[in-house]
This record gives sequence, structure tokens and C-alpha cells, in this order.
Amino acid sequence: MKITRRGFFPVAGASLLAGYAGWQAQKTRPRTGRSQVAVVKAASYSDDLVKRMLDGIRECGLDVQGKRVLLKPNLVEFDAATCINTDVAVVAAALEVFQTLGAAEVRIGEGPGHRRDTYALAEMARYRSEIAKFDSLFADLNRDDVSPVQGFADRGEIYLPNTALRADLIVSLAKMKTHHWAGATLSMKNFFGLVPGSVYGWPKNELHHVGIPRSIVELNRIFRRSFAIVDGIVGMEGNGPIQGTPKNCGVLVMGGDLPAVDATCCRIMGIDPARVEYLAMASDNLGITEEARIEQRGEPVRSVRTNFHLIEEFRQLRLA
Repeated sequence: MKITRRGFFPVAGASLLAGYAGWQAQKTRPRTGRSQVAVVKAASYSDDLVKRMLDGIRECGLDVQGKRVLLKPNLVEFDAATCINTDVAVVAAALEVFQTLGAAEVRIGEGPGHRRDTYALAEMARYRSEIAKFDSLFADLNRDDVSPVQGFADRGEIYLPNTALRADLIVSLAKMKTHHWAGATLSMKNFFGLVPGSVYGWPKNELHHVGIPRSIVELNRIFRRSFAIVDGIVGMEGNGPIQGTPKNCGVLVMGGDLPAVDATCCRIMGIDPARVEYLAMASDNLGITEEARIEQRGEPVRSVRTNFHLIEEFRQLRLA
């Protein structure tokens, strides 16, 4: 069964179902052993981000030759006074990197939870003006054709964009931010943008009804073929993910185990990942969050730790 944004039609393609079957086979497989996470310094967005990403990706052993890659930035809202979204320089660098590494196709996709006009938001964030051929590379995941995926929390199924379901690899280009409900929003929470607003509305209240931590875990259980590059060059502290203030951190954090990446980001931010509910849930079978089992590549966490200001409700998350 397949649903289009223009109506409901039972015409799903075999290639899409075959690709999703691969995810299904992996989604309950627990991570064992150790995970590699690369922390790379980048003082500003004018640094050579392509080289820094290539260094980090190679440290993590990622091979994208011949794969269809979907870059998923965090494009949420716009306010010129702060830094809500993944910076355009990070998205442009990632596009060049994955093309250089031999991906068969590299696309950019996002489904903002607040703004209904995704292209207008991309214009304000300078994506359309600074990324060559952006419109031909971009998929508005809020209005993409969708197909059902069985099993999402206590719901029987969830409808997800075909562009995401067909990808061989989804790269979460998240922004390093605090979050006034989840504590922190990083590579795993960034998958909320994979849920189509045309089906679930704005701001995707179905995910809030299920519960934010559980929804984060369920989406990451479905989309297992993933890699993260977190934009921590300038993050957001305080009342994130929209109304906080910029926080210079000067890092890119990368890895194929998204819970490990997010746990590392939390430690850089001065947050105890064991006290972040969705990471505690994810550590059961989605990935590794224990510091002793994460092979830190590049910079050690202690050398880049930059305590982010937390709102009163989350002061208890502070890492000692």
C-alpha cells in the first residue's frame, strides 16, 4: 500500500518494500562491542569543513560507495538573532563529501514541524541561495509520497516518506541544542523531521501523544541505516530548540551509532546522557551510550567540553 500527498492509493513499489525489509531485519538487533565516534574541531563555518568531515568519516570507517544517501538537516524555524538550524555551510560540505566518497545519489530532505512552507524556510536559512541546484536535490518530506510501516509504539503503523524509506543511508545533520522537553536534541531527535506533516499535521502532535522519548526511539528503530554529523560549531543553549541562545562549541561530532554520538554530544555539552530519557531507552538495544564502550576518535571529550546553560527543569541533567 502506498499513499501519495494527493490521496490514498494501493500502489507501493517492490523496490521500496525490499529496501524497507532490510531495515526491518536490523531494527531489533542490539548493538554489541564498541562504537566509534569522531570529534573534530572546527572553529568556524569558514573552516575547511569538507576536509574535517572526510577525516571524521574515515575514522569511523563509513563506506558509501554506490549508495543512495539522504542528508537530513535540522531545518525547523528561522530567527536571525539566534542559530536554530543546521548551518548551510555544514549541509553544503556534507553534500560535497558524500558525492566525493562515491555515493550513487545524494539528496537533501526535511519536514519542518513548525513551518508549512519548507522552501520559504530553506530560502531564509540560505540553503536555496548557497547550495547549487538545491531545488533539484531537495525533497520536502512533509509533502512527499508516503508508505505505511508496521509497528510504531502502540500504534499499528506509521506512514513515512518514500524518499527516506528508499535511501540506503540517512545522514542526520543535526544541530547541537538543548531542548525544553527532551533535555537535548541531537542526531536521534532530528528524525522527527522524517514524519510527514501532510499526514500528521503541524507540529506533528501524534509524536507528542506517543511521547517524545518513545517517538525518538521508535523512529531510530525503523531507520537503522544511518550516520550522524552533528553541527556543534555553534550550538544552542538555554530554552532550545528554538528560543535559546547561541553557544560556541567548535566541534563536529560523527558516527554510525547514533546513541553513541548523542551520548558523546551530551558529555561535550556537560549533560549526563544516563539522565536523558530517550538515551536511557535507546541504550537497551539501539546503540551504545556508556563512555567506556565508545572509541573516541579525534579530540577527547574533556578537551572540547563546553557546558551548555540548562533551563531550571533540566538542571538535574548536569554532568558532574
